[in-house]
Amino acid sequence: MASSSSPQLSLNQRLALSICDFLTTSASDGTLTADDKDSVDVAVNCIAESFKVDPAAPDTQAAGSQSLLQIYTVYDKLKASAGPPPPAGGAGADASTSSSAGVTAPTDEQKKEAEALKSKGNAAMAQKDYPSAIDLYTQALRLHPANAIFLSNRAAAHSAAKDHASARIDAEAAVAVDPTYTKAWSRLGLARFALGDAKGAMEAYARGIEHEGSGGSDAMKKGYETAKRRVDEMQAEEADLARAASASPDAAPGGMPDLGSLASMFGGGGAGGAGGAGGMPDLASIMNNPMFASMAQNLMSNPDMMANLMSNPRLREMANQFGSGGGMPDLNSLMSDPNVAEMARNMMGGGAGRGAGGNGGSGGNNSTP
Repeated sequence: MASSSSPQLSLNQRLALSICDFLTTSASDGTLTADDKDSVDVAVNCIAESFKVDPAAPDTQAAGSQSLLQIYTVYDKLKASAGPPPPAGGAGADASTSSSAGVTAPTDEQKKEAEALKSKGNAAMAQKDYPSAIDLYTQALRLHPANAIFLSNRAAAHSAAKDHASARIDAEAAVAVDPTYTKAWSRLGLARFALGDAKGAMEAYARGIEHEGSGGSDAMKKGYETAKRRVDEMQAEEADLARAASASPDAAPGGMPDLGSLASMFGGGGAGGAGGAGGMPDLASIMNNPMFASMAQNLMSNPDMMANLMSNPRLREMANQFGSGGGMPDLNSLMSDPNVAEMARNMMGGGAGRGAGGNGGSGGNNSTP
């Protein structure tokens, strides 16, 4: 193999080293099986021989140290955030032809034009004209795709327009391009929080605080604390549900209620026992039961579940029978209806969690540069 002590490697040689590093890492980190290692070793040797590089030499490891996976991750995120190409012959069409694939760096003239478009986008944001801002930032990105500021600003515009999924894509692309650009971490935290990923939001704000240094800005710390508080709440809710399920004497192994015990609270449960006066169940006993209280809480917090409950013909029949003084129906028979059984499972399993809304505590950190 030729010596790789040359003071400067070509672009192709650096790419070859990155490929060798990716293959070697994949064979050692569990990505590939042990059976594939021999094939990987052969491939690495062939690439090294062909491009006259030595992946094991200390002076070439630095040149090839940039992970090929990291490079592709940035490219993939930029491609996802690039948006549709401009119409043929439209403004910026020639510039986007060379820069959209990330092959040719933008010229000084293209950078100047992109900055002007960004400034117009910032003005549209100030007027709360979010569609125009998004369009202007998109035009700027076609001229200068790998620009973390443009991506971050468009993420802010998407968030303001309540399109948090698009905001997350742009913010992730921005931090991939420039991890030190802290506003992008703040906007990523906001987008993730709004999408219900409180833990991911907390991690994004933590990275922002790390890059800001000195303990982070007040806005970034507020975002982190808001996300952390939501994570703590979710963990507490899960623990409460687990305790309620384990403490309930009426919980069956599959998470379904013990219908015999539940029926006894309704006054016998058979063919409509007497229960209290006039066939009324002992409501105090029912609401003191953790299993039934959990079912009621889940039902009241889920309007769709309530609507499905009220539209079920078997349950309407039960309500009519109860209202006419006929007592409660046979609950075991009622649960033989698959729709009723499914609703019961949903009520026992917990309703939809609280949506992650709000601003994630990002405060005023959505200003555009």
